Amino acid sequence: MKHLGENLDLHCGGIDNAFPHHTNEIAQSEAFLGHPWCSHWMHVYHLNTTSGKMSKSSGEFLTVSLLEEKGYDPLVYRFFCLQSHYRKTLVFSYENLDNAAVAYNKVVARIATLKKDGEIDAVALANMKKGFTDALDNDLNTSLAITALYDALKFDTNDATRLAAVADFDTVLGLGLITAAEKAGKPSDDECDPEIDALVSQRTEAKKAKNWAEADRIRDELKARGIIVEDTAQGPKWHRV
Repeated sequence: MKHLGENLDLHCGGIDNAFPHHTNEIAQSEAFLGHPWCSHWMHVYHLNTTSGKMSKSSGEFLTVSLLEEKGYDPLVYRFFCLQSHYRKTLVFSYENLDNAAVAYNKVVARIATLKKDGEIDAVALANMKKGFTDALDNDLNTSLAITALYDALKFDTNDATRLAAVADFDTVLGLGLITAAEKAGKPSDDECDPEIDALVSQRTEAKKAKNWAEADRIRDELKARGIIVEDTAQGPKWHRV
């Protein structure tokens, strides 16, 4: 109350906080205030593995650092999360994350083909933005918002207008789409080393075969040699640290 006053617009938390934590907060706050306290509650469902709830106690715990060590762009993980609704339990697996990486890279590659030339069609842009905001107004449906992003890339208008829509949407999505597309259009400055290229290819094949242990082994071998592999819209890229 010191910082936010006697009325809250929005209170967030995990679904496991709904009872008894948040019901207690309501009871205590409204008994003290004598009036309604919070207008809206947003309870986010859990991120699970295929074997159940992800938690430290079970040993199943995901961190961004771990994903980066495995060669995943954190923005790919963000894209993976945004494809689901916050009221649905999201099941994590590296196969699902790989699928999200493929989808993310395809979006980036499509944006990279758009040309900046031409005038922005204000009417078309407004129509695309309406589809996006309508999705978010529907109980923050980020899954529909991602669909609106795909729709914008196919919308019957010029590239400049599509780019404007993507840039606008990404101020909410936070997927770094324009920056990633600009990088995708530039030639790679990776060093030429047939041996490293072969190992990177073997890692890619292992991931395709869902042989995660082998993919991790190759990643660790490359890391020991000072090589970092990143999955991009043009395929795996490596560089020395």
